[in-house]
Amino acid sequence: MKKTIIRSAIFSIIAGATLVLPSCKKYLDVTSPSTISQTTAFSSLSYTNSALIGVYNQLIGDNGYGNRLSCLYPQSADDFKTSGSYSPTDRRGISLYGASADNTDLVNPFSQLYVGAERANICIKGIPLSPLYNDGNPTDMATMQQYYGEALTLRAIFYFELVRNWGDVVAQFVPSADETVYDVPPTEKKVILDQLIKDLQLAATLVPWRTQSGYTDTRITKGAVYGLLARIALFRGGYLLNETTHVDERSSNYLDYYKIAMNACAAVMARRDQHDLNPVYENIFKTLHTGTRLDDKYELMFRVGAFGGNATTDSKLGYYNGIRFNTASTFGGGGGGMNAIPTYFYEFDQLGDCRRDVTIGSWQIDANSNKTLNALNNQTDAKFRRSWSIVIGGTAQNFGIDWPVLRFADILLMYAEADNEVNGNPSAAAQSALKEVRDRAFVGNLSREPVMQTTHDAFFNDIVKERLLEFGGEGIRKYDLIRWHLMTATQASVKAKMTQLQAGTGPYANVPAYVYNKAATYQQTTSVAETASLDTYGGVPNTVLFQPGSGSSTAPSGYTTINWRASISTTSDINTFMQYFVEGSREVFPFTTSVRLLNTKLNQKYGY
Repeated sequence: MKKTIIRSAIFSIIAGATLVLPSCKKYLDVTSPSTISQTTAFSSLSYTNSALIGVYNQLIGDNGYGNRLSCLYPQSADDFKTSGSYSPTDRRGISLYGASADNTDLVNPFSQLYVGAERANICIKGIPLSPLYNDGNPTDMATMQQYYGEALTLRAIFYFELVRNWGDVVAQFVPSADETVYDVPPTEKKVILDQLIKDLQLAATLVPWRTQSGYTDTRITKGAVYGLLARIALFRGGYLLNETTHVDERSSNYLDYYKIAMNACAAVMARRDQHDLNPVYENIFKTLHTGTRLDDKYELMFRVGAFGGNATTDSKLGYYNGIRFNTASTFGGGGGGMNAIPTYFYEFDQLGDCRRDVTIGSWQIDANSNKTLNALNNQTDAKFRRSWSIVIGGTAQNFGIDWPVLRFADILLMYAEADNEVNGNPSAAAQSALKEVRDRAFVGNLSREPVMQTTHDAFFNDIVKERLLEFGGEGIRKYDLIRWHLMTATQASVKAKMTQLQAGTGPYANVPAYVYNKAATYQQTTSVAETASLDTYGGVPNTVLFQPGSGSSTAPSGYTTINWRASISTTSDINTFMQYFVEGSREVFPFTTSVRLLNTKLNQKYGY
């Protein structure tokens, strides 16, 4: 990236910004941008806070977690993929690992991440130079230290997204005004990640816990810093693409990074007064929508707020992705931009795991505002729903739905994974952490929980499976598979499973080819109850979808045939899954043509 692009990210102070937020999203309600000198910017708490808000607002919008970073870049894995047919120049090329250098969905988010990093750099330089930071009263000094820690953490988020999506990139840790050389080659990702880890370790000493900060979960607090430190440390300790040898490799000292992650998670787990599991899995995601807190345990440790009904400060969550709503319905149209991998439905326990019906949209809302069963190859993600938002009806595309960056369940599972690696087998604490997540998923059906494994390999495999079930549709799975070096194995496994599913053999021998469905009332109750009340001929879905049925494509009177197993096509579903993924290159995106024209030291990524 040519640093003159970064230089164009003019530092702006958002007039009228405030820490006193009647809504958790109000800090994104920006209307009167103005520019002032950096000296003035950090001369008061108010100005410094406004400067920091200018960093936060680069997380959201269509080119941030409002759409592309959340819904496009994490596809595909063994949970979800982008809907539609392949094109190298748009989101479908990204999903199939075949994006071209002219892909229109790559250039703007790339630039916005650098804008965010530049704004953070200016704060990171300016805050320690402020008289308030060094010579203010104790309260002011503590607040400025908190702001400094927030800026370090935000910069880590921006660079982590750049690294995990583009690999080796140009890294700049000072403001562009302080740079003298602009065309420079990329920095190796290991170097960048090591710097981010150091920054977050420092930030953890500066940023207070949630109850001490006055923040909720749309601003960085100590728990979020520790959680992000653990996530980046696990990525650094995992397999990384060597862009010289084109081999995924792991550092010889990888366990050092697992220890960092384990200790960071332990620090959060020791403060259950700050963050804990929400007892109701579904309520985590409803909290992202409504503005009403259904997460008193603060499992949501950091979410990116969306606000304003526009492409810059809001999100398209629930409109682009999520449950599919017919435009003629009373809710208005939306959803359907992401499809579940057909085998994903059957990765969940048939009866006991409440997460399946929260995560997978097995039904859609028709023109009459009733619910009807989707074909097996046309299911959607379901944690984002227009009907859970406060924007009902009309043609709006922005519903003010927030994106969950980090939640406490991830702390538990990262701890369990790291502990298993560090100790060579899972300790009692690691097993307990995994069991906490499972107990919530199987609430009311604890007898159906999988047996707890006690050896390293078996426990690791269970962590791999549990993270698939827990975080489906949350933009995590693809990056997990990369750091575990399981992309190629997953590609082969899913294709083999889909072949069996299509044929109705192996573990899918009792899956019906056809199901018969009648439109039913959308009750807007819990997801498990909503799915159970679908009108499927022959019984409730948890029975019908797990028995062979008649095998006839002709529906009984009054019902409509839904292609279930019969919906899976060899050409479009099996052969195209992760179609263009090639180990050693497609773990990262190409540099776009426009970016390379601005920096002569950027060589195109291998394989593109």
